[in-house]
Amino acid sequence: MNTMLFMLTGEASYNRVAEAAETGLDGYLLKPHRATQLHERLRLARYRKDAFREVFDAIEGQAFEMAADLCLERYRARSMFWLYAARVGAELLMRVQRFPEAQELYEAIADAKAAPWAKLGVARAMMASGDPVAAVTALGALIAEDPSFADAYDVMARAQFALGNVAQAQATYKMACDMTPDSVPRLQSLAMMTFYSGDIATARSLLDRVTRLGLDSKLYDCQTLVALAFAELDANDHRGLQRCQDNFTRLIERNPDSQRHQRAATAIDIMVAMLKNQAKVQPMVHDMCQASNSAGFDFEAASNLIALLSRLAHRNTRMPSSETRLEALAMRFCTSRPITEMLAGAAVLHPAHADRIRAAGQQIQKIAQGAVALALRGDPGMAVRQLIVEGQTTLNAKLIEAAHHLLERYGPKMTNTTTIEQELASLRAQFGARGVGFGQVPNSQTVMGAKMKMGAA
Repeated sequence: MNTMLFMLTGEASYNRVAEAAETGLDGYLLKPHRATQLHERLRLARYRKDAFREVFDAIEGQAFEMAADLCLERYRARSMFWLYAARVGAELLMRVQRFPEAQELYEAIADAKAAPWAKLGVARAMMASGDPVAAVTALGALIAEDPSFADAYDVMARAQFALGNVAQAQATYKMACDMTPDSVPRLQSLAMMTFYSGDIATARSLLDRVTRLGLDSKLYDCQTLVALAFAELDANDHRGLQRCQDNFTRLIERNPDSQRHQRAATAIDIMVAMLKNQAKVQPMVHDMCQASNSAGFDFEAASNLIALLSRLAHRNTRMPSSETRLEALAMRFCTSRPITEMLAGAAVLHPAHADRIRAAGQQIQKIAQGAVALALRGDPGMAVRQLIVEGQTTLNAKLIEAAHHLLERYGPKMTNTTTIEQELASLRAQFGARGVGFGQVPNSQTVMGAKMKMGAA
């Protein structure tokens, strides 16, 4: 927090440099510059750092709520550097999931400075608050004003995905990649969206490109290499698959304690065994299936397991209880229509599996709708209890969160809710929307950065 970051650039577009500076730098100067100018900018930046010492100390101490409140206090008092306080505060409020207040700050910045990044922040807050429709509208206006603002396309694609418009999201990512062809995160997003939509041949080319470009980058995500391995397996490319395994060894060396990397490495090892040593496949897949009921087994792990089971079925390799396991995975992770389609895309080589996944998604939807209808008919207590039972059986976050929302809405009218609240709290802590991998776009920025709210039903 004590380090100051300055940009000295010959970039002629002032707006572009100002945008970059406002979003993350302490200051910038266009070349040619004079030493006195640099001194004055450094002096002002240091003064601002000192003025925000209490905020930065709170951030260093992981006291993000306190830091956000300090920024809000400065913003509402309109004291010196209130716009800077609004920017820092908005990001902190997003982090602690106080989305309406974050949106308020972004809107204030956008009104005061008409900064594109602030308008983008408004859209991000709308997304985080569970309103992708409003986000799409805001982003459409922003992109119309500045068609070259690539970051806006990223958020637009996420909003389109949340609304179930997977093809539109894929097209939006492609436009962003056309503008920034060497951006590793954007290429990964496009490649992963293409892979999960079932276009394996196109995805293979994109995945190979981004791996060659960014394997050694900190922005490169290990799931990209897993998807490439699946594409190489589907092409029966022994050398390509072996190259994926060798490259993953490098990733493991950089992340030796990551359970996520270990799970991904196992998936690639199974693929290699499918081409080289079939005898090893069944016990390895069995072990992965055994782990699939744990709280830490997320969407990404589920999609990889589904992809493996479907490819084994496609190759006529029998796995005991594979249909039962596939059904359980689908019932747990089909939390929205776009997520269901992504899981079906993982099973694209075996249409019967894809059909089972879609059927499970429809079943989850019917359970949720039935509970809401029961609550509206005057029996919210029974509706909540039914959802808890179904949530315990399926571990589906959508059903668990639906129970939570009904309890929040109707709880004051219900009796003897203490036991239900405790039971639901325990279930949410392990498998609810705050759990790993729920409702997020399966791309490669986190898998994709921040968790998204529950997608469109």
